[in-house]
Amino acid sequence: MPRPPRVSRWPARAAALLLASLAGAGSAWAQQAADAPDTTPRSDSGTSSTASDAPPATRQSFRIELIAPAPLDAWLLRHAELERLRTLPDLGDTELERLLLTAPADLRQLLASQGYFSPRITVERTGSIDARDATGATAAPALVRIEVEPGPLTQVADWQLLLTGPVRDDPAAAEQRAALQQGWKLTEGRVFTQQDWDDAKQAALRALSRLRYPEARITHSLADIDPDRHQAHLRLELDSGPAYRFGPLQVQGSERYEPETIHSLVRLAGVEPGLDYDEHLLQAAQQRLLDSGDFESAFVRLDTSADPGAAPVQASVREAKQQKLVIGVGASTDSGARLSLEHLHRRVPGLDWRATTKLQLERDTRTLNGALDSPIDERGWRWNLAAQLQRQENGPLVTSSQQLRAGRSQGGRQLERQLYVQYDRASTQDPALALQDDSASSISAHYGWTRRAFDDLYNPTRGQGLALELGAGLTLAQRQPYLRARARWQAYRPAFESSDRPSRWALRLEGGTVWSRDGDNVPATQRFLAGGEGSVRGYGLREIGVPRAQGGVDPGLLLTIASLEWQRPVWLDGRRSDWETALFVDAGAVANHSGALSPQVGIGVGLRYRSPVGPLQVDLAYGVERQALRLHMSVGFAF
Repeated sequence: MPRPPRVSRWPARAAALLLASLAGAGSAWAQQAADAPDTTPRSDSGTSSTASDAPPATRQSFRIELIAPAPLDAWLLRHAELERLRTLPDLGDTELERLLLTAPADLRQLLASQGYFSPRITVERTGSIDARDATGATAAPALVRIEVEPGPLTQVADWQLLLTGPVRDDPAAAEQRAALQQGWKLTEGRVFTQQDWDDAKQAALRALSRLRYPEARITHSLADIDPDRHQAHLRLELDSGPAYRFGPLQVQGSERYEPETIHSLVRLAGVEPGLDYDEHLLQAAQQRLLDSGDFESAFVRLDTSADPGAAPVQASVREAKQQKLVIGVGASTDSGARLSLEHLHRRVPGLDWRATTKLQLERDTRTLNGALDSPIDERGWRWNLAAQLQRQENGPLVTSSQQLRAGRSQGGRQLERQLYVQYDRASTQDPALALQDDSASSISAHYGWTRRAFDDLYNPTRGQGLALELGAGLTLAQRQPYLRARARWQAYRPAFESSDRPSRWALRLEGGTVWSRDGDNVPATQRFLAGGEGSVRGYGLREIGVPRAQGGVDPGLLLTIASLEWQRPVWLDGRRSDWETALFVDAGAVANHSGALSPQVGIGVGLRYRSPVGPLQVDLAYGVERQALRLHMSVGFAF
């Protein structure tokens, strides 16, 4: 509901003052959605807000006392034109009187944006701006007293959503037509506000234009307000435009990569010639191109200037540099200082595969690994080859391991799958005792499956994720078969939804087992340890395992972990901030037999900050069995 322009016959000085204020008024009008108060009807008792309660930074020409029901009083005062003109220099009584004449109209427009169309407004002034005391100095500022009775809220009496164009009679769009009617939010009995009306119109247009009809538009909209009956009669008319179908794919900007690679990524998102236009499919195709890591930018759109029956899909890409060298430094409370050096070659000459080599040095771990990944095929799978050398210090024990892997993987934001064979070799040594355990080696086959259904993959607040891994192997020294299984589940659920400041539960479960006639022959890298951030807080990284007589712990054949966390946003000045507090309890156990499982418990408090790269987490946990506090810090979310 745009604000009408005002015509003024005032002197040039007063007119200039008002024109200077209109820019701020327009800004306030655009921000009403963010600053809108709760429009729930309240009692007749009013409250008073005075602009002079805070110490002024500059001279005030006049003071404002606004009396209205809370929280309208503070909101009106914040957006009223008078409030912005209060500190203008050289404002005299004549100009102030003219401003007070327009103040009721300004307040009515503000109230109308919140659903109040029949307010009663009185404006009174006491004192004079031009008054002087006995010494000739300026007297106390004049007082402007405004009383506002907003009246009843206007409610929607009836609404009409009319569709014109092919969508009206297209049998294939029957569900879409029904969804448009069912999805309308501003129904009978709802409080009418300008922001809700604008949002409802845009939501209806988006629902129509994102499926089959990308050229849909609003042809007519009307909000007919009856201020006497406090009713709003709504009418919205949408023209669908022609129905579009996907045509051939046109690739622009690709130089190093074959067009088939881009075709594979786009078609994996379901964008096939002949299908009805679907905006979600184009967005998924664009995201898949970006997630591949081969392109710095990617845009996928429909060419609506072409034949609607076979409109080309245009994929415009900018390729990333062929090679990249990354030097990284970091630190965490679990692993200490970290230094990493990584080299990426996106297309190895003669092979056309991607090669990655990474060296990472941490306080207790040294890791060198390399990987080769083939281009993605038409079903979304890649061939993978990988090798890793690692040295880990777990208390007094040092574990050296080597690993080779070959298989296939299918990546995605929601679903990942892996199928591979793996060679493992590991040995454990206690340097203080010069004790060398018999090294163990094995060859095994594995299948991994991960499903993510979070509302945000970087800062999730709802949803869940599940990861499963199944494997079967053979120890190479004793020729003993074994089976291995591991599962992880993480979820976010609302807590105390009836509260005006909702919070959430974060739940995590993890379990693993290895079945073997002689578990000691299974390499340590195939068994389990627990402890640290993302596991059991209050304990060190990989500190929970099977105790050894000489000190330290060995990896076990059984793993159980459970965590419950209450996350509560921090509210500042009545608004939700990016900070959250947390209370949590973790428990985990590692053993070789189910009867020996003894949970290690950690309890604590935490602070979270929602950063663009994921949550920054600081936790202070008390390990019940250790009887000691431990600080944990981490950045980002990964599942």
